[in-house]
Amino acid sequence: MLAVLLVAPFLAQADATIANVAIPSIREHLHASGASAQMVIGGYLIAYAVLLITGARLGQTHGYKRLFMLGVAVFGTASLAGGLAPSALVLVAARVLQGGSAAMMYPQTLTGIQINFSGRARTRAVGLFAMALAAGAVVGQLLGGILVSADIAGAGWRPIFLVNVPVCLVVLVAARRYLPSDRHARHPAPRAGDDGARAPRQVDLLGVAALSLAVLTIVVPLVVGPDLGWPVWTWVCLALGVPACWYFVHTQNRRVELGLPPVVDVAVIRRRPVSLGLLALLLATATYYALLFVFAQYVQQGLHRSALASGLVLIPWVAAFGAAGPLTRRLPDRWQTRLPAGGYLLLAAAYAAIAAVTEGIGGLSVALMVALGLGGLGLGIGFTTLLSHLTNAVDASRAPDISGVSTTTLQIGGALGVAAFGSIYFALTAPAADVTRGLSLTAGLLAAVGLLAAGVAHLATRR
Repeated sequence: MLAVLLVAPFLAQADATIANVAIPSIREHLHASGASAQMVIGGYLIAYAVLLITGARLGQTHGYKRLFMLGVAVFGTASLAGGLAPSALVLVAARVLQGGSAAMMYPQTLTGIQINFSGRARTRAVGLFAMALAAGAVVGQLLGGILVSADIAGAGWRPIFLVNVPVCLVVLVAARRYLPSDRHARHPAPRAGDDGARAPRQVDLLGVAALSLAVLTIVVPLVVGPDLGWPVWTWVCLALGVPACWYFVHTQNRRVELGLPPVVDVAVIRRRPVSLGLLALLLATATYYALLFVFAQYVQQGLHRSALASGLVLIPWVAAFGAAGPLTRRLPDRWQTRLPAGGYLLLAAAYAAIAAVTEGIGGLSVALMVALGLGGLGLGIGFTTLLSHLTNAVDASRAPDISGVSTTTLQIGGALGVAAFGSIYFALTAPAADVTRGLSLTAGLLAAVGLLAAGVAHLATRR
């Protein structure tokens, strides 16, 4: 059951990065404009981020197994359409559909873990969930580079999407057999005052619209702003994000007062262990996505290495991240509340080491590989234990709230990290500037944000 569920975060993250290395080939074969090529990446990320919370809530109202299988089926269909796309417009539409379907299947994994696992078993499952996320992000870049370079049967970039189709077919068969029926899931009884017959299947359409508007005004400028040079409308969108978020929170509080089911139970998110935990998660995730982006620019444009090489360099990070889950499970229970802050402290130290090694040695040295490994271990320890903290901080009846909001937090954090630190790196590595110094200074700033994440994580998990 867990193996089937973990395919969703792996596929979702892999397809968020797999098209990065294929953009030059896509532009050449489809005669795509720069804006169209940008939306091949951005369209997926925007649809993905906007619909995550809605996907989690639909899983509760219509069954997480049903939504998981629907998401996988549409994801496979969209991948087939993308792989066969005759034009850039069709490819962008397929990528938007891919992102939306990923948002349907992805949150069901964390919901399924929270419903079906508890105690040590849940900690182990969350650790593997984190490993699937990290592996997907880097494997996407590696596999994209391999498939594009291989040019299988002269297909160029198309196999990077077509490879999903057989995977999705196998997952659908396995999900039908191994995932528990939705009617057997341990859903809680309705709260006092709720309509037991109708509430479980109600979806707040106004809340979904308000949420989509709020996330759009934040994510769209963060995704496309750096490539467009931050035109005025991107700043206007970000400014509108504040009242849009306020309006969404207002609608949710109003529905709770009327005894109606909200899209997100804001009272749960406001709880100190949850709100601070989500903030720490956002800060640390922002540094991770920023590192992926900045390091790829440094290796490919600064050191003039291939896209495949930039992915291979990050293997120590992913391997250490994967080792964090088994490591944390073997530590005493009394340490668990200190591990999120400790992991992020190690992450900050690793960024500082990357800055020092880059400044002192430069290039792709053994010392840099060691520093990357320490960073992956620190992020893995912090992420795994903080996610366990969030799932344990609320009752299983609130699983969709945590799975939807935490996964949306990850995407917003990633977009924010790439936009902020990508802009800083490009400013530091302007023409005739030293790319090594640019990476060193950017890594130093990442270390400062890592320290802040550690402090917030300590406050979130303090008894």
